[in-house]
Amino acid sequence: MSVEFDAAITEKDMYRFNLYHAYHGFQGICATLVGVWVLITAAITFGKVEPRYTLLYTVFGIVFLIYVPASLYLRSKKQIQASDVLKQPLRYKVDDAGIHVSQGEQAADLEWKQIYKMVSTKNSLLVYSNRVNAYVIPREAVGKERYETVVALAVNHMEGYRLKLNPFSI
Repeated sequence: MSVEFDAAITEKDMYRFNLYHAYHGFQGICATLVGVWVLITAAITFGKVEPRYTLLYTVFGIVFLIYVPASLYLRSKKQIQASDVLKQPLRYKVDDAGIHVSQGEQAADLEWKQIYKMVSTKNSLLVYSNRVNAYVIPREAVGKERYETVVALAVNHMEGYRLKLNPFSI
């Protein structure tokens, strides 16, 4: 059983990956909670403390909630623009041996035992080679039938705790 497809990554795909990666970790969750907590503090203390403190709380809350997504957007844009590899589609072949990625004359093989984890989000299939780096594959590039084949291969070759795969939907 094998499947082949081409996938190009857009700035939007990279941004979604960076958001997922940032907000599914301890630091992203804490930053969000602190931002919300500071805004709630600003609302509760409004009129009870000097206006400059309320303004300061509001500014800090907004910075905590907006800085991370804004910086990730700019970083995603730079990543795509700076990388010749990411500007062109990658050719994927998924089979019983693993995932084979090629582009032009260059190729890389990722055996199933080398895959750290595989995660599907609403818009992407993420194949992590370690805790930080992943192949970002837009779901629309894979298609429903090929996606189901990839999932079946992953389930057959990987431990269940390394998989977080959802049914196909776009």
